[in-house]
Amino acid sequence: MEKNQNRLVVIDNIKKCVENNELNSKVEVGDHIVTIEERNEIVMNFDTLRENKKNIAKRATARKLANKFTKIFNKNTQIIGIENVNNLEGGAIITGNHFHPTDSTVIRHLTNTLDKTSKLDIVIEEENLFLKEFHILMHYCNTIPLSKSDEYMKGKFFPAMEKFLKKKHWILIFPEEEMWYNYKKPRPGKIGAYHLAVKYNVPIIPTFTAMYERPGEYDDEGFNKVDFKLYVMEPLYPDMSLPLKQRKLDLMRKDYELKVKAYEQAYGKELDYKFEDWDIAGFKE
Repeated sequence: MEKNQNRLVVIDNIKKCVENNELNSKVEVGDHIVTIEERNEIVMNFDTLRENKKNIAKRATARKLANKFTKIFNKNTQIIGIENVNNLEGGAIITGNHFHPTDSTVIRHLTNTLDKTSKLDIVIEEENLFLKEFHILMHYCNTIPLSKSDEYMKGKFFPAMEKFLKKKHWILIFPEEEMWYNYKKPRPGKIGAYHLAVKYNVPIIPTFTAMYERPGEYDDEGFNKVDFKLYVMEPLYPDMSLPLKQRKLDLMRKDYELKVKAYEQAYGKELDYKFEDWDIAGFKE
């Protein structure tokens, strides 16, 4: 089956980034670039704290839609290690590998299984607010946008994080930052998620999603369809005996190490960053 040409460009971009050891670089093509005007009109007025009662019905509709998609995309998903978070009652930050526009449904499958349907929040980049095909999900499905505006971050983002963590929500963050389409390997994270865990003294829930091809079944991009196996590791807590900066780096290192361990368990091979076609799930049968 012929593959989507844009996806082939993305895969070539991934290969180049791997060769240059640029594992957090942008590889997607055609991503929206937020203008100052759009930021002032849309981002600055986003209902991040969910105080606008007019949006209650829209949020309910968005969650129903997200749960519908979650069932469709995860009908064969396996969860390994769910017992590690069965009894975790307080707020937490979930970290995962970022490989597909719908990868958050794998985490939603976890929280739905644990009966935390309305307790999952997702941190997104501000440009995602302009994805027309995902408008209702990006705007109303418990999202917390990140922005390049310091005013927004201080006035809305950090207060939202504090508010929802106190309400015992689990907040999904992709520390790898940029999405690498169907890339199987975990990548080192950036410091943001771990800074937030230390700032609000909440645990990190490390996860890793492995992908397994379905031979002979293809998606709209011309790639093999895949099934997921979600690995959920024991929560990591900030080590209060360490200096502030070291606490963040310690969490970041441990989280990455656990993701590497899960990768090696899932695929039965040691992690290295030498690119091969196998690295892209569904690219080659």
